[in-house]
Amino acid sequence: MDQLLRVGHPTAADSRRPAGLGRFGEYGGRFVPESLVPDCEEVERAFIEAWADPLFRAELHHVLSIYVGRPTPLTPAARLSAELGINLLLKREDLTHTGSHKINNVLGQALLARRMGKRRLIAETGAGQHGVATATAAALLGMEATVFMGERDTERQQLNVFRMRMLGAEVVPVTSGSRTLKDACSEALRHWVTAVEDSYYCLGSAMGPHPYPWMVRQFQRVIGDEARTQCASALSAGTPDFVVACVGGGSNAAGTFAGFVDTPARLVGVEAAGGAAINAGSTGVLHGFRSKVLQDEHGQISEAHSIAPGLDYPGVGPEHAYLADLGRASYVTVDDAEVVAATHRLARTEGILCALESAHAVAWVIRAAGDGTIPPGSTVMLTLSGRGDKDMSTLMELS
Repeated sequence: MDQLLRVGHPTAADSRRPAGLGRFGEYGGRFVPESLVPDCEEVERAFIEAWADPLFRAELHHVLSIYVGRPTPLTPAARLSAELGINLLLKREDLTHTGSHKINNVLGQALLARRMGKRRLIAETGAGQHGVATATAAALLGMEATVFMGERDTERQQLNVFRMRMLGAEVVPVTSGSRTLKDACSEALRHWVTAVEDSYYCLGSAMGPHPYPWMVRQFQRVIGDEARTQCASALSAGTPDFVVACVGGGSNAAGTFAGFVDTPARLVGVEAAGGAAINAGSTGVLHGFRSKVLQDEHGQISEAHSIAPGLDYPGVGPEHAYLADLGRASYVTVDDAEVVAATHRLARTEGILCALESAHAVAWVIRAAGDGTIPPGSTVMLTLSGRGDKDMSTLMELS
């Protein structure tokens, strides 16, 4: 656990620079073309200075409060809890402005980009929520935004594509490879090389080259810090028995776990069965960082699959790979059928239409409560990372 503390888990020294090039054990690092090294170093320096600046932190807190709607509530799922025989609490990131946790990180990075003198944001997106958040932040701060999105994802997330364009962003469909999130990330990084003078790459998850995994987690830890305070007030034990979140690249889970990593709570990340980098992957390099990735025996990246476009990614953030190696967090999988069933069940018991990404976490809790992995009477805190408006067309087709 000592190295976890050195790389910025909840201690009084949150703003300290991570050891080396952002290493989480053997994972992390910075694997980018030489032309991008100075730009990553510039972002790192700017973030360290900003995170240590009380004025920057105060401005971010203010915007998250008056614009995003933080703190988000911790909602008891009373009827579903009764059915499952547990006490299920939902951390409601679906109630933020734009409808997901993505806005926490994006506003932090957008304020950082403005501080650095950049006038344009570059982003990748899968489910479209990070793209919508980026377009929103750009509009708020008077910046331009260019969002790269796999062509397949633009087809299944047409509502979010329209939202981005309504907000003034340029949406660039990516037609290479699987035409999903992996390819959008590749195109965004390639474009950044050509536009670093006036553009800032606003990466959407806790992955990529250093300092992004660390920086994104720090911007997202508002989820875990709030939830820990709320649990301390709501629970006689002070902390839940289980803390659960879905994991693709892993930003909502990284932010959630940051609030509980030094407590007795069991941390559980839920991957898509077809995109389970921790459960089915091996160590490799992807998009500038070393972690667990889906690859063949020759090191060629394999295609991922998930009904949730935000989890349709063949890698996972380096901190999650490290937490798995330590045994501090466990990572499990659910399949598409379980996800769809969980989406319906949460809607009909609690009146909450969650994103398909979030439904992965709900699906595991339903299964684990049923088979005794979560003992009866346990308290479970689950981060509901986003709302399901964007997924209604997918669910309608399945119905």
